Amino acid sequence: MAGPYPYGETVRVIRTGPSPGRDPRGQPLPGPDQSFDLKGCAITPRAETPQVGGAEQQGRDTVIVGWTVYAPPGQPARASLPLRTTDQAVVRGVECNISGEPGDWGRSPFTGTHGPIQFAADRVTG
Repeated sequence: MAGPYPYGETVRVIRTGPSPGRDPRGQPLPGPDQSFDLKGCAITPRAETPQVGGAEQQGRDTVIVGWTVYAPPGQPARASLPLRTTDQAVVRGVECNISGEPGDWGRSPFTGTHGPIQFAADRVTG
């Protein structure tokens, strides 16, 4: 189904632009804010199963580590895609790192419609 999904959620992508230069100590200055919203996203919990017989398995079987986000095609911010692994995302009010390479489902060979952009959003801890 092409999006945006009717009951989807908005995910804020936090992106910092290129550094405008360096401070007197030679450290890079933070770039301008280039954040944008992805509207109508489908969000599912992402689980990690602890190693069999490990200390973590004694207390629980599955740990929710973040979310899988499916951003529908046709976003106004499409020019800001693809997502970068240096981006962060705010999912349901929680700041997350984007883990791994975001996946573009491309175009359906049956209908010709574009599929979603899928990415893993891990909770930021520590």
